[in-house]
Amino acid sequence: MNQTATAPRKALDLTSVQSSAHELNISEFLAFKLGDEEYGIDILRVQEIRSFERPTRMANAPEHILGVVNLRGVIVPVVDMRIKFKLNPVNYDHFTVVIVLNIGSRVVGMVVDGVSDVITLSPEQLRPVPELSSAIGSDHLLAIGSLENRMLILIDIGKLMSSSDMGIDPSMA
Repeated sequence: MNQTATAPRKALDLTSVQSSAHELNISEFLAFKLGDEEYGIDILRVQEIRSFERPTRMANAPEHILGVVNLRGVIVPVVDMRIKFKLNPVNYDHFTVVIVLNIGSRVVGMVVDGVSDVITLSPEQLRPVPELSSAIGSDHLLAIGSLENRMLILIDIGKLMSSSDMGIDPSMA
């Protein structure tokens, strides 16, 4: 019974992934590194990319929220995705950057190991995410993007940042 249910589901997932990306008009992704893995987020969510500066720590904030920075008069929470995804060790060097994101009406900074490029993916280059246990919930993943010899884990950054376990205002969308 499981084998019968699994095969049609994968075909359905691929169609769903391709049509979701097409309907949302997401075809360009900012590629970034966390440890040895490469991820992608919708380029339209990205406000800017900045070099890392140590934020002001907030009392009782979750460990992955490093603190806040003042970005031209806007107080921006800064989340270290390496800590959130339990990647060790976390080192801050000259490659470390902060991707400043617009998530709904909020601005959030996301610390990553580095940014590589903007990648355009067609619906045919999107594959369903296998059902595996990982630090990122499968409901926060859009697809696996395949481009030549690269594979990007495509994240629904809006859903991820607005999830209750991030510790940021849940009204973000």
